[in-house]
Amino acid sequence: MLVSYHTHTIWSDGTSDSKKMLDAADNAGLAEIGISDHFVMTPSETECWSMPLDFLDEYINELKNIAENSKSTKLKIGLEADYFPQTINNLKSELSKHSFDYIIGSIHILDGFHLDETAEKWTGKTQAEINIIWRNYYLAMAELAASKLFDIVGHFDLCKKFAFYPTIDLSAQINNALDAISDAGMTIEINTAGWDKPAKSAYPDIDILINARRRNIPIIISADAHAPEEISRHYEKAVKLAIQAGYTQQTIYHQREKIIVSLP
Repeated sequence: MLVSYHTHTIWSDGTSDSKKMLDAADNAGLAEIGISDHFVMTPSETECWSMPLDFLDEYINELKNIAENSKSTKLKIGLEADYFPQTINNLKSELSKHSFDYIIGSIHILDGFHLDETAEKWTGKTQAEINIIWRNYYLAMAELAASKLFDIVGHFDLCKKFAFYPTIDLSAQINNALDAISDAGMTIEINTAGWDKPAKSAYPDIDILINARRRNIPIIISADAHAPEEISRHYEKAVKLAIQAGYTQQTIYHQREKIIVSLP
């Protein structure tokens, strides 16, 4: 069963509207597509790649209208919401006012540092600073899971995007984050966008996926598509990676309830 739940449109930082993304999913033979535009409540102000915070009703209504007129691919309503400890209660309050099929929890900004914006932001860091960023990222990922606000973990090892890696052992922090994800009943995505980044690796890597499988953490394959042509990129590689890690199934969602289906 082919699905793609991590997708972005012109509601946030995508290049196409929701209808074109649905049409692309239909042409690619996907059973379901989820639209999950960015919703970012920062401690200071909304980042430019987030939808306006007061547009959730319009966003949801548009997706409902498009879903009613879809051909064969089902459209699921989601969000990608950033985790900030300072705003998590406000985020929880806002999300509770609306109905979604799933919420992706991600970390793009850590202590004011934009993890995936440009490689130049990493270039100026010392190796010791890079190590600290990675360590604090996994600590924050455990907090994200412990909030129990999210359904799916977005790009678990996003810090590797520009191929700046830690030189310290972070296995304890990674395992703690995976334990928190397991305790929260969350799904971890195999995000195929990483293969198109300098890291040349899906998020997360095989070792993390194997450890997730040992904890019975379910997976979902998603393309993190920002354009129609990316809607199912690298899916054959992702299925092979999932099988290598020991998976035979993935999850889909309906009104924030997990449904287990076979891998494609």
